[in-house]
Amino acid sequence: IMAANNEIGTIAPLKEIGKIAKAHGVLFHTDAAQAVGHIPIDVKEMGIDLLSLSGHKIYGPKGIGALYIRGANPKGKVSPVMFGGGHERGIRSGTYNVPGIVGLGTALEIAEKEMGAENARFRKWTKQMLEAFQENIEGVTLNGHPEKRLAHNLNVCFPGIESKALMHLLRNDVAVSAGSACTTISVEPSHVLSAIGLQGYKIFSVIRFGLGRFNSDADIQYVIGKVNSCVYKLHKL
Repeated sequence: IMAANNEIGTIAPLKEIGKIAKAHGVLFHTDAAQAVGHIPIDVKEMGIDLLSLSGHKIYGPKGIGALYIRGANPKGKVSPVMFGGGHERGIRSGTYNVPGIVGLGTALEIAEKEMGAENARFRKWTKQMLEAFQENIEGVTLNGHPEKRLAHNLNVCFPGIESKALMHLLRNDVAVSAGSACTTISVEPSHVLSAIGLQGYKIFSVIRFGLGRFNSDADIQYVIGKVNSCVYKLHKL
């Protein structure tokens, strides 16, 4: 189960899912790459058996990740994909990436310390952005859950505006995307957007904004101005 969706930011009800999995004797793995460092996660309280995370999502080094496994190896279900010296309890053989491990640990410590303050800023900024877009552009809607979502994610539909056209106008000023970075070369509609009911032209009118630790109030105002200006230009065509 994806702990938090990478496109629309919706957070999964992990605790409830954990209870269902336990009641049916099912191992519960969550891909928490998008969630760790952004929302509180308690593997015991949520009944999580396995949790995977990635360093670069929390300002850690690229090429390092971690897999939490409840106990030594729950029900013997985790098999290695790399064989050799039997490192890490035989699950992942190979020389340890010490700089990556240290960097990941430090990134997690910083993320835990800064999470509350960062999320407060992100919520303020995404609220400002959405309200500004809706005030100046007719029909703008938010995709994903309005409250149970990652604070730094804003996924918006701009009706009548093709995502690729808006991205092209913004390319030298604002970095945005039309979907997941995992599927940027796909020409098919996003299965996530389809699943939440977006149809027709709306599914190709979506822009995803991702805010970060080093953004400022001035950045947000700049983005609002640029997006509103570019949408106005496209409407005039």
